[in-house]
Amino acid sequence: MRVKIVWKLFALTTALCLLLLATIYVGQTFFFEKYYANHKLNQIQTKMKTFETDYLNSDGPQAVQKLERAFYLENNAWITTLDQHGSLLNAPDFYLKAQLYHKLHEDIENKKPLDTITIPLYNFMSIEEAIEKKTTLEKGVDISIIKLIKDSVEIPVQFELRTENNLLRYVYEGIDPIEESDLKFKYMKNEISIRHGDITSIQIPDQNAASGYIYSNTLFMKKIKEFQAQLLANERGPEIDLLRSIDFVENNVKYNLIIDQIEHKDGSKGYIISMTSMQPVDEAVQMLKDYYGYLVLFAMLLIVLAAFYYSKKIAKPLLQINRTTQKIASLDFSERISISSKDEIGDLSQNINLLSNTLHSYILQLRQDIEKEKQLENTRKEFISDVSHELKTPLSIMKSCISILKDGVASHKKEHYFEAMEKEVDKMDILIVDMLDLAKFESGTYKMEMDEFYIDKVIEYICDQLSPSIRQKELHIHKSLLPVEVIANQHRIEQVITNFLTNAIRYTPLQNDIFVSTIEENDVIKVKVENKGAHISAEQLDKVWDRFYRGDISRHRYEGSTGIGLAISKNILELHQVQYGVYNTVDGVVFYFYLNKKG
Repeated sequence: MRVKIVWKLFALTTALCLLLLATIYVGQTFFFEKYYANHKLNQIQTKMKTFETDYLNSDGPQAVQKLERAFYLENNAWITTLDQHGSLLNAPDFYLKAQLYHKLHEDIENKKPLDTITIPLYNFMSIEEAIEKKTTLEKGVDISIIKLIKDSVEIPVQFELRTENNLLRYVYEGIDPIEESDLKFKYMKNEISIRHGDITSIQIPDQNAASGYIYSNTLFMKKIKEFQAQLLANERGPEIDLLRSIDFVENNVKYNLIIDQIEHKDGSKGYIISMTSMQPVDEAVQMLKDYYGYLVLFAMLLIVLAAFYYSKKIAKPLLQINRTTQKIASLDFSERISISSKDEIGDLSQNINLLSNTLHSYILQLRQDIEKEKQLENTRKEFISDVSHELKTPLSIMKSCISILKDGVASHKKEHYFEAMEKEVDKMDILIVDMLDLAKFESGTYKMEMDEFYIDKVIEYICDQLSPSIRQKELHIHKSLLPVEVIANQHRIEQVITNFLTNAIRYTPLQNDIFVSTIEENDVIKVKVENKGAHISAEQLDKVWDRFYRGDISRHRYEGSTGIGLAISKNILELHQVQYGVYNTVDGVVFYFYLNKKG
């Protein structure tokens, strides 16, 4: 069964679009999440390298805090710097200070001061908790501090506050509480010590301050503390490769933690730690999964409509081209393709129209050639018939004269019969010459050589040559000639003028008038020959140019006409590519033709 091209294009377009839609769906469902996560992590890792360079070249904590804030705003990821033991390097505004003494709580007057210690509070509580418990963190409150000693550095990991009514204990997150009985042992492979003293000052930052934002993210602080606990639990510290990446889930939200080890200008080690949430991509993927049902339906509807329109748009001109070419195959060239688009289909349409025009013109030319060939065949038959008829009469006359002379009848008129045969021979000679000229002109191979001459002199010469015939009929010839130089073949134009004047003399009644004139019209000269006293019937005006045309056969024969003079004139003028014609006047006939004037 034949399938229309519209449906073929529609099916193909729909299949391709659906395949594309399915590819997008599979890609977003199974690969987009991983691609997005890897792209984001690579981007953050690259930004961390830039941050590291800026950090090492920064001047002071405030400059570092601005870098951290800018990194968060630009990448939606938290970042900060740690020392070699995991403590924040640029957080000097969330702490308490205490004056340490020997353990002589009972004898206040005999307390012996040792030194002052600063305890980072972000390791033990959030800003909200610090504000809530600010009454217990007041100046002068007794404090007991337990410290780990690692690499000769004392790190507070636990402290207790003694008030009149309460004993409050704060322990570093990730480290188990330490009792005083543990002092005689190494805790977590580190030396431990306990000190007592009084709180001398406390600093709690504003949450809206540039430095406060780092403490506000509880999860980020939790991961920093876990990392510090790992450092404290391991004598050598954890093995940190360049840009170590850790994935974890908190409250059903995916996060990624990136840790990089750095070396400061003074040679000390440190860390850069960054945390970013993967929740946006998870939400986007989940939304796409929920929304894809509606999206697929809408996309399929759009695909079907677009494919149908596209198919019709492409197929419509093809169908029009098909109809037109079918008509061309049936030799019907009347229809043209009206597609003018600037593409391959438009070019094809123009080429088909051009092909149609070319075939049409060739077929018309072929038909004309066939008609012309038929006409020439008919003309040849008529020509042979006319020539046979024209030669038959003089040959019959000559045969009769020869028979009379042979039989010796009327021997006293011998000269008369010889003179009659000579006239007939001359007539046949003229006829044959005219026939050869006519055949030469009609062959299409004759080349007309052009001359430059004065038309008035040629006409005067021909009138002189024909003066005996003019006087014989007592005709009056009137000439109105301009001395104009023309471009033409002088011999053949003389032949045309001779034929026109001979024809006028032949048909003009005795003692009547003939007018010969030249009229200047722009770049051409008109030659006109008019005879009075005779007309040509309207139905025969066009036939006078035919070979062997006879208005009066007997008179032609008597006057010695061959009947092809005007046919020869017609061919000569057509070879000159000039206008010519004949028309009746009130009391006569005018033959005329045009010639080109010299420059």
